[in-house]
Amino acid sequence: MYTYHCLNNISEAGLKNFTADYVQKDDTDADAILVRSANMKEMEFSDNLKAIARAGAGVNNIPLDVCAEKGIVVFNTPGANANGVKELVIAGMLLASRDIVGGIEWLEKQESTDDIAKKVEKQKKQFAGHEISGKKLGIIGLGAIGVMVANTAVSLGMDVYGYDPYISVSAAWNLSRAIRHVNTLDEIYANCDYITVHVPLTSETKGMINAEATRKMKDGVVILNFARDALVEENAIIENLNSGKISKYVTDFVTPAIAHAKNTLVTPHLGASTEESEDNCADMAVKEIMDYLENGNIKNSVNYPAMNAGICKAESRIAINHRNIPNMIAQFTKILGAININIANLSNKSRGDYAYTIIDIGEKASDEIIESLKKCTGVLKVRVVK
Repeated sequence: MYTYHCLNNISEAGLKNFTADYVQKDDTDADAILVRSANMKEMEFSDNLKAIARAGAGVNNIPLDVCAEKGIVVFNTPGANANGVKELVIAGMLLASRDIVGGIEWLEKQESTDDIAKKVEKQKKQFAGHEISGKKLGIIGLGAIGVMVANTAVSLGMDVYGYDPYISVSAAWNLSRAIRHVNTLDEIYANCDYITVHVPLTSETKGMINAEATRKMKDGVVILNFARDALVEENAIIENLNSGKISKYVTDFVTPAIAHAKNTLVTPHLGASTEESEDNCADMAVKEIMDYLENGNIKNSVNYPAMNAGICKAESRIAINHRNIPNMIAQFTKILGAININIANLSNKSRGDYAYTIIDIGEKASDEIIESLKKCTGVLKVRVVK
């Protein structure tokens, strides 16, 4: 029997994947935790906790290093909410190009008199805008969302420039051949009328849209940020909005400085707030947890390596979370060899400072074997999957 706990409301479309072998708990002393936006940075983690699944892509609310050190695998759901975010990015471009919001707000203030239609005809020119067809769009980051935005923009008649030095094979295959894949950000800045950012927030990307970057951009550029607020330097954005260098800043992240800045369009973090996105994220998160707890397999982890050992056909499967240091495998095989345990299969993968090993053996894994493995230098968590 496995247990799970939900820190946020998780879509029933995902939770219904759990079989009768899973029981929901009211506290965090569970085998797995599902989370969306709840802040886990200050949480105390139970020794029983084996996995955390974030129903979404961003994991800045989870202490990844702390989890890794406790042998807790953290999953996310890349691409599950990509279409929802893509649609909002396209909507953001249209709202920035056509003064739709201004027109609606003006009309709401008018009295509903008999001559309102004539009044509209006289005033509508002040809300005239531009079409996005034929304009140049620069996309920084060609992951799941960036690729969808790129392909949709091409279908809308835009000339699309894409920048991603780390583009995956899967993304490259899905990318329209009409996209211009550029080698430097400067090519994006110099040529594009619209620039949208779709990269994770790291120490390297934090504040990447700064004063230096904006100086290289075209006058009247529109910047869209539906990835993370800290990817832009707010002071540089506001200064350039005031001068007109940036004509519009469209973002899904409200901050005190940006909330009422000139020429901004701010949505209240609606990127993945669709019923479909929440269903897709929950579905993927639950399936990741089940495969890890039942088979020991890891897919879409952000702190441990990917591992697919399939379904165990041996008598027992032992899963070991450990540090990525020399002599780990030798320690494991020595313990098993000393008691004449035959290893049917052994898989080992590493990622940065941490590694993961699955060992299938031909007999029942005893408590003594597990305790011996736990005592190995560098081991963080050991469990019998089967």
